Amino acid sequence: MSSFQNISIEGYRRLYNVQVEMRPLTVMIGANGVGKTSLLEIFLLLAASAKGQLQLKMSELSGLSEIMTRDKADSLVFKLSMALTHGEPLNYYLKLVPKGQFYEIALETLSQNRDPNASQPFKHIDSRGLDVKYSTPQQYELIRPTWEHNPYETSLSQVPKMYQEPENFRKQLASCTFYGALNVTPKSPVRLPQSMRPVTLPGSDGEDLVSCLYYLRETDPNRFEIVEDTLATAFPDFERLGFPPVAAGTLAMTWKDKNFSRPLYMHQLSEGTLRFLWLATLLQSPDLTAVTLIDEPEVSLHPELLRLLADLMRESSKRTQLIVATHSDRLVRFLKPEEVLVCDAEDGTTTMTWADSLDLEKWLEDYSLDQVWAMNLLGGRP
Repeated sequence: MSSFQNISIEGYRRLYNVQVEMRPLTVMIGANGVGKTSLLEIFLLLAASAKGQLQLKMSELSGLSEIMTRDKADSLVFKLSMALTHGEPLNYYLKLVPKGQFYEIALETLSQNRDPNASQPFKHIDSRGLDVKYSTPQQYELIRPTWEHNPYETSLSQVPKMYQEPENFRKQLASCTFYGALNVTPKSPVRLPQSMRPVTLPGSDGEDLVSCLYYLRETDPNRFEIVEDTLATAFPDFERLGFPPVAAGTLAMTWKDKNFSRPLYMHQLSEGTLRFLWLATLLQSPDLTAVTLIDEPEVSLHPELLRLLADLMRESSKRTQLIVATHSDRLVRFLKPEEVLVCDAEDGTTTMTWADSLDLEKWLEDYSLDQVWAMNLLGGRP
């Protein structure tokens, strides 16, 4: 499976100069305002750029000058490498510079060290301002596009789809998905009946949770059983989920509790129960995207559920590169040092350090990882 190896960021908010080795599971810890959310934002920005939506995303972020490191950066640079199952890694470089109220894509390359004897890596894309060049599969030389090229969108998003390496890289990057705080208000989508249709993810607002679980039950009963077993472990009084029809093509979902003769409907479940059900469904999905971003998964969850959540995250990281931001020391207790990325602020900018690169072995003989964090031996404290 292709996976991202490293990311380097220069000039994004507090991430003035940060390099991160990407691993299957990355759980970021640190005080408020040190850049955890910024790393999640960067993947959403890069995903938008890979879908040809950079201009729209920049507008949502109020423009390039608003997101560059204040008083320090004069450009925004991303470097991202992706390992391939066969062949050398792909290396992507993107540099944006302010241009009046807008921005310019000053430099964008996608390269690969195909020939160890070559003086320069092979370039699938080589764009310098308005001088845009691609390499075609048929000719090993750079040519200019024969179609109208949008200068405000990345060349990566405009490469013809039949160019295999750029398209594989683009699809991986474009598929990044983000999950934040679940909307659990009385009329929220997660509490309402949903249409019976084939979906494999529960939706960022739970708008497909019922559809997803029903489809999972019908197409992958073993995985559905794992979800129910997880719920039974988390909630000992839980018996099973049900899917009564409420109209043509529309299903509700019920939760059978041992203590009640009648099942509970989604609108009757607590916030924590709903959120855990949504997270368990998401993390058990067989079709997770290349990168899955989750902000504060511990919200509304009882501390005793966090051990299960850590196990779910670890298992899902075999199918997606999972990047999580948390403030929960209890969740950290159930993690390994190689899964924890410590975020600190230094002179107004962020540093990111993997916990297993710190000298913790002696401390972990007597203390759990969350206790080591509380003792400020990890960093990442206010």
